[in-house]
Amino acid sequence: MSEKYSIETTCVQGGWKPKKGEPRVLPIYQSTTFKYDTSEQMGRLFDLEDSGYFYTRLQNPTNDYVAQKICDLEGGVAAMLTSSGQAANYYAVFNICEAGSHIIVSSSVYGGTFNLLTCTLKKMGIDSTVIDPDCTEDELHAAFQDNTRAVFAESLANPTLAVLDFDKFAKAAHSHGVPLIVDNTFPTPVNCRPFVYGADIVTHSTTKYMDGHAMSVGGCIVDSGNFDWETYADRYPGLTKPDESYHGIIYTERFGKAAYITKATAQLMRDLGSIQSPQNAFLLNAGLETLHLRMPRHCENAQRVAEYLSERDEVAWVRYPGLKTDRYHERALRYMPNGTCGVLAFGLKGGREVAVRFMDHLKLAAIVTHVADARTCVLHPASHTHRQMTDEQLKEAGVEPDLIRFSCGIENVGDIIADVEQALADL
Repeated sequence: MSEKYSIETTCVQGGWKPKKGEPRVLPIYQSTTFKYDTSEQMGRLFDLEDSGYFYTRLQNPTNDYVAQKICDLEGGVAAMLTSSGQAANYYAVFNICEAGSHIIVSSSVYGGTFNLLTCTLKKMGIDSTVIDPDCTEDELHAAFQDNTRAVFAESLANPTLAVLDFDKFAKAAHSHGVPLIVDNTFPTPVNCRPFVYGADIVTHSTTKYMDGHAMSVGGCIVDSGNFDWETYADRYPGLTKPDESYHGIIYTERFGKAAYITKATAQLMRDLGSIQSPQNAFLLNAGLETLHLRMPRHCENAQRVAEYLSERDEVAWVRYPGLKTDRYHERALRYMPNGTCGVLAFGLKGGREVAVRFMDHLKLAAIVTHVADARTCVLHPASHTHRQMTDEQLKEAGVEPDLIRFSCGIENVGDIIADVEQALADL
């Protein structure tokens, strides 16, 4: 949006700005193709000499308006939607890496992301070093190599709820001339804006709180426009050297601060095609309109449930940054002063078997491979989302065998607590 509105107003009215006689609600441009009058007009689009739409695999108006809303919420310069959060993380890294590159990855990132960045990318020739997010500055600096091209972390880790030390990671990344990429899915820009704290690129699984209703899978990449690719031109030839697939175009020269997202759209989306469907983008936009209302309720409910669990004898431990006793409480107050998210983690005395039995007795909370939507849900990461990780990797990621990920919805908190209480009583 050209005007500087509050984040609440941007959630509702960002992106689509209808003109006279146009639909008040963002339309779904449910079309694969777009018509032009002359061959030359179409050719200029393929040469990136004009802006416009010609094939939805690359861009679609519905998607672009929603991407612009998320871009405005994060305070970036350009954004693009992807088919999933995993696609967003992949594109964000692969857009500036190639065979022979190296990345640094926080050990606490979500299990699927960990597997993507440390295993799948390795098959493509991109190596990684895994680092504890609570490492010392010296340990972090020691992880950098001559071929390091990015640092990847989560603002609020899934499921350990580790709060990223933005200052430490941003300063280290920039001192070595590489960007900091941050997955901001859990707090959303309502509760955390990573660009303010030095991050360069932000990713989201829009499937979670942004959609908010478990209806559409999607992802988003937002570029701050702050990282100077030209200063490190030899490290990022994909952005600063001629792209022969587009007649030698140099993205940084032609598109300036929009170079990163333009390349990701024109090159990666062209070749890999992980586009979000216009229908899903429409549903995502509907979710975004209430994001600023839902996030406080999620946080309030999670705070109450965390406080309740911390007083139960059956509970071995509780992890939620809103608790004053939590190791990340002070850091959360600094980077997420309005709250973190609706997800908390806890363990029960008796270990893994007791955790599974507890989950099986829940009635309101559903066992689903999902998190962060309007309905309360629960998961056992060691058995589900992180089951591909070894015990050693689980330990590095801070995922204990008994860890229960509990995602508080926006129901009445008394009903949520009552459900937990009756499940504990049946152990």
